[in-house]
Amino acid sequence: MLHIVRTMMRGFGIVHIFESRDPAEAIDIARNDSIDLIILDYQMDMLDGLEFTRMLRTAADSHNRFVPIILLTAYTERSRILSARDAGVTEICAKPINASELWRKIAACVNEPRPFVRTKTFFGPDRRRRTIEWPAEKERRKTPIEAPQPQAPDGETAPKAAGEAASQAAEATLEQAG
Repeated sequence: MLHIVRTMMRGFGIVHIFESRDPAEAIDIARNDSIDLIILDYQMDMLDGLEFTRMLRTAADSHNRFVPIILLTAYTERSRILSARDAGVTEICAKPINASELWRKIAACVNEPRPFVRTKTFFGPDRRRRTIEWPAEKERRKTPIEAPQPQAPDGETAPKAAGEAASQAAEATLEQAG
């Protein structure tokens, strides 16, 4: 997987790539070097990608807490995706990965960075993906707009045309009876 990701990164034009097969070494690299992006696997020896992310995000001596983290995983069950999000992962890329999907995740980290949130139990990128556009106060307080009336074939509104048709039918009935 390291070889595949490295090849894709070089294809994107990224030349300064740090590699590590050991999570402890990766933590040291993240602490001591200026890293712009971390791509890691969910399943690693010694500690998994979620534990690594939590350590990087919450350790007192972590100098790079805000670095975007892309998690590569073959485990795409909803519970695992939510666990990754809750650990502070920025983006998730499902295996088998391809260059266009990895590029899309990298571009999202760079072009659309999410603000970081700190609570008692979480530190990481805002977990909400969609922003809700609330209407302005004035717009919310308006009375509902009346629905447009359906048009009769001759251009009159349907209720008016229906009313006239009903009164014509009533007149015809009266003429026949009387």
